[in-house]
Amino acid sequence: MILIGLDENNSIFLMKGYHVNSENSRWCLVPMRKMQGRSIDLPVLQKVERFFSLLPPLIVALVLLISWYVSITIGHISDLLLPTPVEVLRSLTSNISAGVYWNNTLVTVQESVFGFVLALVISLPLGYGLAKSRWLAAAIHPYLAAGQAIPAIVIAPVLVLWLGYGLIPNIVVCMLVVFFPIVINTILGIRTIDREIIDAARVEGASGWSMLVDIEFPLALPALLAAIRSGFTLSITGALVAEFVQGGDQGLGSLLMQALHHYDTPFMFATLLVLACLAVLYYVCTWLLTRLAATMY
Repeated sequence: MILIGLDENNSIFLMKGYHVNSENSRWCLVPMRKMQGRSIDLPVLQKVERFFSLLPPLIVALVLLISWYVSITIGHISDLLLPTPVEVLRSLTSNISAGVYWNNTLVTVQESVFGFVLALVISLPLGYGLAKSRWLAAAIHPYLAAGQAIPAIVIAPVLVLWLGYGLIPNIVVCMLVVFFPIVINTILGIRTIDREIIDAARVEGASGWSMLVDIEFPLALPALLAAIRSGFTLSITGALVAEFVQGGDQGLGSLLMQALHHYDTPFMFATLLVLACLAVLYYVCTWLLTRLAATMY
């Protein structure tokens, strides 16, 4: 990332590792790729290194799978406590064939995505305001700390009482779970921006919207992306908590409760595997968003 500007002699200068330029008296962040006029190809060596970086998690997964199977066959653990990987795979394939997971996964995805988007819409402006206004921070910080200390599973029954059963209380629970990490990361991202850059941009005439879009947002983007990554995966946790409390018949959380009530541990482990795959999918989506932001900024 390069911050571009001109000094009083109209010559390009560097500041804290940034190139600074002022075009039409405006400060802006320009991607290095755009400065060079072409995209930078990843060297072959880095591609090979990235490939080998995938081996450690695969090896760990293989070791866990072997340990799982050996502990059952040698340790004589009851199937009610820990099913074999074969039983879990059989339960997974049979329930997928029966269409059990599709609709329930879709319900959980709807709850988590809507809750995440709602949290994003509320927490980003609020976090920015708290970072910029000491008065607002002093007024709201105590309530944020108190709200963060209350577990979502405690609030969920109250929301069901107020909003009734259905999709809406589950979305609100997801929003509450995601809300606090995004607010905190937004505050940290804005407050950790170098004050010298902000002051220099103000001298060059940047203010208001131009300051936010051209300076503050790109510099705070790493913290915001970290908040999005953690919040998007946490939204699944919020959906499960809401489904546990509501006790309905839709969602992956409801499937887990059904498996628990019927002592169907293969079905429970298969549902957990579906949840793990869903979390990986969410992580990949946020990784792609990070890559897209890297090409733009």
